[in-house]
Amino acid sequence: MIPVVSHLFIYPIKSCGGISLSEAVIEERGFRYDRRWMVTDENGVFLTQRRHPQLARARVAISGDKLEISAAGQSSVQAPLEPRKGEPMHVEVWGQTVKALRGPRELEQWFEALLGQSCRVVYMPDTSVRQMALRDSPESRGIAFSDAFPFLLLSEASVDELNRRLSNPVPMNRFRPNIVVSGCDAHDEDRWREIKIGSVAFEVVRPCSRCATTTVDQETGVRGTEPLRTLANYRGHGTKVFFGQNVLHRATGTLRVGHELAVISSRSSDDFPHGPINSTATPKEL
Repeated sequence: MIPVVSHLFIYPIKSCGGISLSEAVIEERGFRYDRRWMVTDENGVFLTQRRHPQLARARVAISGDKLEISAAGQSSVQAPLEPRKGEPMHVEVWGQTVKALRGPRELEQWFEALLGQSCRVVYMPDTSVRQMALRDSPESRGIAFSDAFPFLLLSEASVDELNRRLSNPVPMNRFRPNIVVSGCDAHDEDRWREIKIGSVAFEVVRPCSRCATTTVDQETGVRGTEPLRTLANYRGHGTKVFFGQNVLHRATGTLRVGHELAVISSRSSDDFPHGPINSTATPKEL
């Protein structure tokens, strides 16, 4: 079997709804438009579905040079896709302080109605710099508002294997991937070290540690205990649960649905960055 890209996703606003693409442009920080916007509290500290699951209800679409944000029961609101001006402010994401531009007040009011609290909505301009942590990349690499890596890769077969174990199957959007591949066996991505998709080379850096966001229904914003509880029974190591792979691009370029994935080099099970992923875990989120 030859792995093939089956889906591509971007998430223009961190922790909000994704957009499925047939073609995605890779820039220095990752996919174009991916997580350049972020919702924060009034002090500039980032908000995510971990504590604010209602963010999942925010549907995001791109219309020309505008973002359109909507949710059931609320009127829609628009914002510039790439604003050129705004009130400068410093925001915090995972302990890093980042320069950002504050978005339109009407956009903040929309999210305040969704979340029931005061908030800010900010954009990362091209002039803003946020570096990946050295533990994740030994070289200086820019990143947008994603948690730690520009890309999350996951195979359809891995989700199928999980759903085989669940009483109520979950869709792919629970895991918020950027690159989805078909044509491989479940968890084959664990063994990939270097891959090439189309003309773009990637390093598969480490498995993705999963959090409570996977338990949030991405349509309703309702949180449960699955699939994290089931994943903890067979995808654990210590207190962490791993599903999918964090990957880092080695060049810019364009990815398309249908592109073949070539495995350039592999790793053995003894060489997994966090050790073997085959035991029971007790995640802190449960």
